[in-house]
Amino acid sequence: MKFLASAAAVCVALLPRVSAKIYYAGVAQSSGEFGVWSATSTKGTGLPGRFGVEYQFISTAGVDIMTDKHKVNLHRVAFLLERMCPLSYGLGAKFNETHFDHFKEAIDYITKTKGAYAILDPHNYMRYNDPSSQPFSGSVIGNTSDPTAATTAQFGAFWGELARRFASDEKVIFGLMNEPHDMPSTLLLANLQAAVDAIRAAGAKNLIIAPGNSWTGGHAWTEGGAEANNNWLHKLADPANNTAIDIHEYLDQDFSGGHTACTQDPAKNLAGVTAWLRQHGLKAFITEFGGSNTTACTTMLNGILDYMAQNDEYIGWTAWAAGPFWGPNSPCCTDQKQLGSLEPGSKAGDGGPSLYDTVWVPVMQKKVPAELQWSGIASVKGGKTTAKP
Repeated sequence: MKFLASAAAVCVALLPRVSAKIYYAGVAQSSGEFGVWSATSTKGTGLPGRFGVEYQFISTAGVDIMTDKHKVNLHRVAFLLERMCPLSYGLGAKFNETHFDHFKEAIDYITKTKGAYAILDPHNYMRYNDPSSQPFSGSVIGNTSDPTAATTAQFGAFWGELARRFASDEKVIFGLMNEPHDMPSTLLLANLQAAVDAIRAAGAKNLIIAPGNSWTGGHAWTEGGAEANNNWLHKLADPANNTAIDIHEYLDQDFSGGHTACTQDPAKNLAGVTAWLRQHGLKAFITEFGGSNTTACTTMLNGILDYMAQNDEYIGWTAWAAGPFWGPNSPCCTDQKQLGSLEPGSKAGDGGPSLYDTVWVPVMQKKVPAELQWSGIASVKGGKTTAKP
């Protein structure tokens, strides 16, 4: 144990930490990745899919309510690589322009019409070519032992092109990948670095958020020996110094977000990753977390939101999930009970209140800061915060 050298040092050590500030807060918009699931794992199911019928990126009415009524300034918008870059093209800089136009329309609505920020979310688990049984189907990007896998260079080319198209919109945030898992961490780092390099080479200065391995779970950040995220993610180099870490953290028994009961203490489980962030001078978003409408979940959801607000390593969050295509189904935390989603106006399967009514409004919305960043480029340093204009 190291002893402090003076009474003055003792006083300094007892001072409270600098007041933390959340700059960005909102919801994940999940429906753009819908329509491809196959009970028989049939490759190609739902591709390309019918926009507005099998998948849709946002509901403008839902975004209006979240942004105008609930004063959120951040929406994370999911899409599939296989729709943006069809299998006939392969992953890379050639896009399905009709699909891209639908996606850009949704992002422009959030950033230009509503004045909020948007995270672009390729919801692919660092896999490409078969989303029929996500999160496990498809070839790991960059896996040189798999002849069907897209390459690291192709992943970089994809991000370079997407970045070029959104570089002029300072309210766009590049989320490099949703929940990579079960892959070598050295490969994950190589893929992420290729994406960052391509984004900056395209002239884009936008904020980037980079995920870890193991589903980017905060609780697992220091677990896994040599493969643990804390041994790798701080090595990611960004010449613009505008990259944050993307963390997911559910509160149920196995951190999956699949169960009704909340049993995991977020403050305890995030202690390791928070210390790692502090050690390396890094900032983070928690872009997925959630809970059901139980008393225990209310306590723990308040706990994770308070934890972020009290630790200045965290600058933003999006709750999982809203989206126009959930219907009575639940995005998380209900043991597959039909309790609806965080989408405004949604209903549970019995026609009763949804998670929007029982979780978002009474719990999460109350933790949206009164002042958030509403102008200027998204940044790890944050920006001027104000009440919603």
